[in-house]
Amino acid sequence: MKDAKEKVAVDASVKEHSSRGRTTTSDSIHDSMSRYVTLLFAAACGISVANIYFAQPILDNLSGEFGIEHSTLGILITITQIFYGVGLLLLVPLGDLLNQRRLIIGQMLLSVIALVIVGTATSSSVLFVGMALVGLLAVVTQTLVAFAATIAAPAERGRVVGKITSGIVIGILLARTISGVLTDLAGWRSVYLVSAALMFLMVCGLCRVLPNVEREVQSLSYPQLLRSVLILFVQERILRIRAILATLIFVAFSILWTSLVLPLSAPPLSLSHTAIGAFGIAGVAGALAAAKAGKLADRGYGQRTTGLALIILLISWLFISYTEQSLITLVIGIVLLDLAVQAVHVTNQSMIFALRKEARSRLTAGYMVFYSIGSAIGSITSTYIYAHYGWGGVCLLGASVSALALLFWAMTLRATAIEKL
Repeated sequence: MKDAKEKVAVDASVKEHSSRGRTTTSDSIHDSMSRYVTLLFAAACGISVANIYFAQPILDNLSGEFGIEHSTLGILITITQIFYGVGLLLLVPLGDLLNQRRLIIGQMLLSVIALVIVGTATSSSVLFVGMALVGLLAVVTQTLVAFAATIAAPAERGRVVGKITSGIVIGILLARTISGVLTDLAGWRSVYLVSAALMFLMVCGLCRVLPNVEREVQSLSYPQLLRSVLILFVQERILRIRAILATLIFVAFSILWTSLVLPLSAPPLSLSHTAIGAFGIAGVAGALAAAKAGKLADRGYGQRTTGLALIILLISWLFISYTEQSLITLVIGIVLLDLAVQAVHVTNQSMIFALRKEARSRLTAGYMVFYSIGSAIGSITSTYIYAHYGWGGVCLLGASVSALALLFWAMTLRATAIEKL
């Protein structure tokens, strides 16, 4: 076990420089994480992650443009998600090995190219390749989160991570709405070309504020780096617990957001796609409210925050179950669900970032893989359940997963308390 830890470890001695090459102290880098820089990180993350969700409301447009059969059109979304998962495993851990500033800028510039490829695609083959690259490079969001946790002062790490993670959730929720609006105004290609322009502006902004942190690292090869992600799971109990919680809460999150369009677009509601997309704004309200969860984690209330949030998550399904009778109760349920999921997610990240400062990128990669697994499970199961058991079955499924998450947290909390005795 000792040898394994030595293999995972990266020399923590750091030479830190500002983005203009000036040598700075650790404290001065921590001071640089101002509100402006935090919001810039959040905006960059939101735009980056939105890129993998833009296609969902415009699949019909892509089908007509490229002659893709409706039966195979879903592959576009699947490819993007698969390559996002590949990026989590292969690219995010590089943040512990390479210069993070260069890695972030490089990935974002490549994302600009990938978005231009999609926006100017002339064949379905080029479109599929472009979407795969968009998914692969969108993981720069997680590199940004890990880097922010590194340069933020320990006392404010949870608050910073909370705000940046809120930017990610807002990007996910508003991507569909923005995509639909831009498509109506200027065609589907404008979605990706506008995003490419915004990504380039983010690169320009980040170039000015990202500190240049040079590490003297051990001779760790790339295969060893990837293996060390698995070693971290063996060594860190908190990582294992929080990864399972991430799976469960994102199963619940995906159950709602994947299947919600089905009852809203069907009689008696029969809402338009624009109206359906507007419900994402309610989710944004919940995500913003949960940003304070990071502050509570900083003060040592991570477990209490988790328990309260999971109770709220379970209660939210009661309101969501009345969707077909009242859209007001649905809005309340969405706010509660997104508040709860975001609060647990921020708390999870705050707790795992405190484990090993030299391995934050690998901790992020390992944790977010379970996020992707949970999202995929929720998407697949929710549409199947709706087809066979209707909206009531979907809500029962969501409530059951939420109850399982609460039960798992309670069991692990008790086990942890016994270990400390």
